[in-house]
Amino acid sequence: MSGRAAKPPPAATLRRWEREQAQLKANVVEEDTEEWQKDSSFAGLERVGGVDLSYIKGDDTSACASLVVLSYPALEVLYEDCRMVAVSAPYVAGFLAFREVPFLVEAVQRLQQEEPKLKPQVLLVDGNGLLHPRGFGVACHLGVLTDLPCIGVAKNLLQVDGLVRNELHREQIRSLQREGDTFPLIGTSGRVLGMVLRSYNNSSKPLYISVGHRVCLETAVRLVKSCCRYRIPEPIRQADIRSREYIRTQLCSPLEVISSEPESRKEEAELDD
Repeated sequence: MSGRAAKPPPAATLRRWEREQAQLKANVVEEDTEEWQKDSSFAGLERVGGVDLSYIKGDDTSACASLVVLSYPALEVLYEDCRMVAVSAPYVAGFLAFREVPFLVEAVQRLQQEEPKLKPQVLLVDGNGLLHPRGFGVACHLGVLTDLPCIGVAKNLLQVDGLVRNELHREQIRSLQREGDTFPLIGTSGRVLGMVLRSYNNSSKPLYISVGHRVCLETAVRLVKSCCRYRIPEPIRQADIRSREYIRTQLCSPLEVISSEPESRKEEAELDD
């Protein structure tokens, strides 16, 4: 999820968005609510979802919203929904949900109507949850609106509550020697906002895991790790790959495909590392 729009919204819109975030935040549950979460091997977990939006190169208003559902623990794709959407809300740091979540909620609703037996038991979201300036990132927003357990999985550190990507942070990352190694993200407030996870031996780049909704941080980290064949957990990886492939095959002329492929291939390499 990385769309950008140049024109900022009016101050009144930002205030309204802040109020809405504060109201919805009151509904976030930061602990496990499902029986499968309490089992060390996640017995009873059969379906894991992943969501993502991919944008057409050079067009900040046209995107493909993707929802996939994978079997667990085999991680085979059971369901795929890719739809082109017209994105109207501008990108503003800290308010990504207002730009993208409505389309993801619609995708979840379509799934519930068309294939209710494939409804995911948890959603992995390309973004942050509690690790957010107001403690209500895109994973929290989507979780509250769908009432599904959600986990935020970010590729980069969001610098909030005193968290900075300084030499100390880089040293902590270097201390993650094996896949599964972690360290907590503790803000100046003293609160643990998330966990840094080395998800894959062949990649020194970590993931930043945070609670979205109806899951505790320990469970979130264990589940994300169990879903990683590469650096990026498979549900998000498949949602990303399929959304960009949908754009390439359905909407782009050969010229447009060629012009955007080098960038796309680089992104796919990062997904696979």
